[in-house]
Amino acid sequence: MKKLITLLFLMAISIACKQEVKTEKVVIEEESVVRQAIPDRSKDFPTDITAIFKAHGGIKTFDQMNTLIFEIAKEEGNEKHTTDLKSRHARIETDKFALGFDGKEAWLVQEDSTSFKGNPRFYHNLMFYFYAMPFVLGDDGISYTKTEDLTVGDVTYPGYKITYADGVGDSSKDNYFIYYDATSFKMKYLGYTVTFFSKEISEKISLIEYAAWETVNGLVLPKTLKWMEYKDGKVGDVKSERNFVNASVSEEKKDAALYSKPVAQ
Repeated sequence: MKKLITLLFLMAISIACKQEVKTEKVVIEEESVVRQAIPDRSKDFPTDITAIFKAHGGIKTFDQMNTLIFEIAKEEGNEKHTTDLKSRHARIETDKFALGFDGKEAWLVQEDSTSFKGNPRFYHNLMFYFYAMPFVLGDDGISYTKTEDLTVGDVTYPGYKITYADGVGDSSKDNYFIYYDATSFKMKYLGYTVTFFSKEISEKISLIEYAAWETVNGLVLPKTLKWMEYKDGKVGDVKSERNFVNASVSEEKKDAALYSKPVAQ
């Protein structure tokens, strides 16, 4: 009888172990399927645009990410930006104000009327768009056209003009001009127009130099942006500069409540 009980006990342990191993294997396989479900969109773009994405870590790597965080360094206190890369919901925080976009409403909470003087709808994704270059140029509804090269000193940078289909975003009449290093394919300059307020096509082009980069979780993202004097295709002196710190990009998805307007106490 003791031998029979022992045999049954060993059989029960063996079955339990096999079931546990089998369950673990299924979980691992399911996780693998989820990770492989993200398509590689590299062939959806012009060859040069794909090469630019690749030089910055690859569009597929970017597509795997869900949350982007960065801070703009300021003497009066940093400005923290958090963006959901799939929904483009956003939250911007400082010591004196917070603003965001929850998918429907752009909201603002501030200490007083002087804390933030801009337009929350315009500003909630403005710096994100500059910071997340070149990957935001992989959004739907974009067309790419070769444009004239940009010459700065003795260096010539090839470029593409970026336009949007009608109704894409809040400013579908905006144009962007991306210029890149012909050897490394890293982005170097960005020209852009602003039509948010006028809703009319603009011929005035502003120019940003992407002066320094850093690698964050496999993606090459800006460290320093310089707004340049620019007129008639000629690049002048630096007008202003933004430096970015404490950047992170991850597959973690933040709770939707983060992007909602705080409830008044």
